[in-house]
Amino acid sequence: MRPSGRELSEMRSVSIETGFTKHAEGSALIKMGDTHVLCTATIEDRVPPFIKGSGLGWVTAEYGMLPRATNTRMRREAASGKQGGRTVEIQRLIGRALRAGVDRVALGERQITVDCDVLQADGGTRCASITGGWVALRLAVDKLMKAGDVISNPLISPVAAVSCGIYAGQPVLDLDYPEDSEAGVDGNFIMMGDGQLIEIQMSAEGSTFSREQMNHLMDLAEKGVGELAAAQLEAVK
Repeated sequence: MRPSGRELSEMRSVSIETGFTKHAEGSALIKMGDTHVLCTATIEDRVPPFIKGSGLGWVTAEYGMLPRATNTRMRREAASGKQGGRTVEIQRLIGRALRAGVDRVALGERQITVDCDVLQADGGTRCASITGGWVALRLAVDKLMKAGDVISNPLISPVAAVSCGIYAGQPVLDLDYPEDSEAGVDGNFIMMGDGQLIEIQMSAEGSTFSREQMNHLMDLAEKGVGELAAAQLEAVK
């Protein structure tokens, strides 16, 4: 039934390659099917002005897509002099999601910026960015702990995200682009590795959905995030 031939509850293949770049404190290339995102984490001894002197750390994110990440070339946002609304919304989501899994007191008064650059897009880029971004964040935190700059691990839990939706009348897990573009209902589920919810983005793209369908999508998302969290921990061990 699915264009890819996958089962309704089957994820795309997932791979996470760590240490992909030389200079960043943490880096990971995540591949979820044909969606490929490079995530890097940078540690800075500063925080935004609104928390300066509080003793709290900060995690933020930036997101972007390469011009040929999609079927046709997109103009670089730098060429227009500003970021698009979609880009701003996604990078704020990534930052919120990752901060939810961080003990900011234990992190100390420093900032970690996670950059997520989409090399190739086939649906679910924000979910892949959050999942790969946590791996890059974990690697950066490991360096802080190894250097003795952080005493206790500030990462509470893995943070991962997966899309679910109603495609051809059926709840499905981990939508690729052909499904995402035609789904009647589309959602992104961000969770901790233990299943605790961080954020849900749901919309009726072409049809409304019932409470029963929502519960089914939640079950699929919990299954998917569990698999992603296992892949994250395997990548950083």
